[in-house]
Amino acid sequence: MTARPVRGATAVQDPPPTEMHVDRRFLPLADRFFDLYRLPRHGGGALAAYLDGEKVLDIWAGWATRDRRWNRDTVSLSFSTGKGVASTVVHRLAERGLIDYFAPVARYWPEFAAAGKEHVTVADVLTHRAGLHRVRNLRPGRMGIVDYDATVRALAAAPPDPRRLSGPGYHAVTYGWLVAEIVQRVTGLPFVDVVRQEIAEPLGTPDFWFRVPEDQRHRIAKLFPRINPAGLHWGMTASVLSRVSLTRGLAEAAMPEEFDELVRDPSVHDAVMPGWNGVFSARALARMYGAIAAGGTIDGVQFLKPETVEAMNEVRVRGRDYVLGVPMAWRLGYHQPVFVSRERPRGALGHYGVGGSGAFADLDTGLSLAFTTNRLGSGPIALGDLRLARLGAVARELARRA
Repeated sequence: MTARPVRGATAVQDPPPTEMHVDRRFLPLADRFFDLYRLPRHGGGALAAYLDGEKVLDIWAGWATRDRRWNRDTVSLSFSTGKGVASTVVHRLAERGLIDYFAPVARYWPEFAAAGKEHVTVADVLTHRAGLHRVRNLRPGRMGIVDYDATVRALAAAPPDPRRLSGPGYHAVTYGWLVAEIVQRVTGLPFVDVVRQEIAEPLGTPDFWFRVPEDQRHRIAKLFPRINPAGLHWGMTASVLSRVSLTRGLAEAAMPEEFDELVRDPSVHDAVMPGWNGVFSARALARMYGAIAAGGTIDGVQFLKPETVEAMNEVRVRGRDYVLGVPMAWRLGYHQPVFVSRERPRGALGHYGVGGSGAFADLDTGLSLAFTTNRLGSGPIALGDLRLARLGAVARELARRA
């Protein structure tokens, strides 16, 4: 039996390292998950869920590396899943009046007003309408974007894309720096310290990292296969895509120089790049979204006010995204979760990451679900994946029956 935290506790007591948790109502979901990881080439992963603030699933399977099984303590690089965590930090600060969603970013970060950005608001950043989607050539060389201060200065000096005035353009990599710098300017604290204070400590779990402590890095699962689209050369592919009008935005926003090598470089865990380098456990993500799905309170502790959760779930921008090339319904920092089902729930928010990881809160059912994995994609192309979309559809149906 997993111990539950007492009111006001700062840490959740861990069960034995081999003990999983499965509510019998969610056994079909557990079965679907375990089917994903039968062979070493499938890699490994973890799945966790909360329903009405109560943990109903905490399971894992497969391999963290070629010679090490995934276990309770395994964490993984989860790419854009971290955007949801970074956004939640903003909402925690906003409900205390430290951030105004509709204030110009330059109110908090004066240098940001350069090059015609004086009217770009915090809400514009959160809904990908800041016009700063370009990461390709933002900083020179593979390690250029690892330098947080230099990258932030480059973004502050950059002119916005004029298309921002007519619709969103997904800030695939740059989003994290923009949010992190706003948070740092508002609080006067390093972003990673604010994440700890605003997310990890209130939820009682430390597994929210954008800079991974040295003594925790042995827990990180090894990613595979390569992130290169269809296995092609990264630089050549980016160059070709940047010349085609339909894919130019995606190349600009998501394909910085030698990114395929950077994702495997241990130095990414020394840096703060919240748009893509977050390292989490499924358990931690499910708990955060579990609080949101339950109206803001979990285990008797108010994580967010109900009115804040309502503001988070409101769709602020609809329309074709000029980077992704598809219609999007952006909340303030989240997108609508994708489910393999005919139904498209309106009361749901979250963020998925390239390669498969992701997490969401479904306010209609009180369900949260988080999936982390080291297997980038389940098919021939590492970037394409429907595992969470399928698991989410099953989980939501089970939650409705519960």
